[in-house]
Amino acid sequence: MSGLRVVPAFRHGRERLYVCREDGSTLAWYDRETGRVNLLGEDSRDAVLHALKPFLTGPVTVGPPPVPTPAEVARLTLHPDDDLAPNRPGEALLVALDRDPGPAHRLRPDPRRRALTAEQTVGAALDGLEGAGWHTLHSLPLPGGDRIHHLLIGPGGLFAVHALYARKARVLVADPMVALGRREAEPLLRRLRSAADRAAYALTAEVRPLLALVGPAEVTVRPEPRGVRILADTELTGLGRLGGVLKLADVEALHGMARDRNTWGRV
Repeated sequence: MSGLRVVPAFRHGRERLYVCREDGSTLAWYDRETGRVNLLGEDSRDAVLHALKPFLTGPVTVGPPPVPTPAEVARLTLHPDDDLAPNRPGEALLVALDRDPGPAHRLRPDPRRRALTAEQTVGAALDGLEGAGWHTLHSLPLPGGDRIHHLLIGPGGLFAVHALYARKARVLVADPMVALGRREAEPLLRRLRSAADRAAYALTAEVRPLLALVGPAEVTVRPEPRGVRILADTELTGLGRLGGVLKLADVEALHGMARDRNTWGRV
C-alpha cells in the first residue's frame, strides 16, 4: 500500500497523527500521549507502521481503537448547549458583567469583580490538578438562581468549592458564620452545606463542601466546622495528594454526569 499521508491534528485535547489514504480516508491514528497506534483495519498494519516509523517515539502498542466507556459515550452524545465542561471560572459573573458592566466611575469597586477575581483564582488552581487525575467544572447552575462555583472530582472524592475574596482581610469562621474584617458576618457555611447536599442528591454520591479563601491576611476558625474544609487559595494544590475514595472509572462517570446541564435541573 503506497501513497499514505501522515496528518497531525488535535482531538479532544490530545495530539494525534492520522494515517490517511490519498482520498483522505483514515486508516489509523497514533496517540502520542498514550503511545498507541489505533488501527481501523488489521490488513493495513504493516503499511501504517511504515508510514508512522519516523514519528514513533518509545514503545507503542498497536491494535483496534478501544471501546468507549459509558462516560465517553455520554460526552459524545451530549448537546453542546447542555455541556457545562467549557464553562470558564466565574462564567456566570463574566456573562453578567458583559451584559451590565455598571457605571464607569464608582465610589467603591464593583463587588462582582472581586467575586470574579476569587473564582478565577480558585478555578485556575483547581484546573492545575487535572494532571493528577482530577476534573473541575465551573459555575454550575442550580434551580432558583443559585450555583456551585466549582465542582472538583477526583481520586480523593467530590468537593463543592465556594470561592471567597478575602484579600488582606482577617477572616473569622464561627460555624455557620463567616466574617471578613469588620463586615457583618454571614451564614456562609450553611449555604455551602446546602449546595453540597444538592450536588450529592444530583450525583448520588457524597460531596463535601470546601470554602476557598483568596488572599486572606489571617484566618481564625473556632470551633472547627463540621464537615467543611477551609483552605486558602495557595493550599488548594494539596488536594491533588488525596486519594483512595474514587476509582478512575468512577471519576470519569461522575464527571460525565456532572457536566450535563440536565443533571442539575432536578435539585
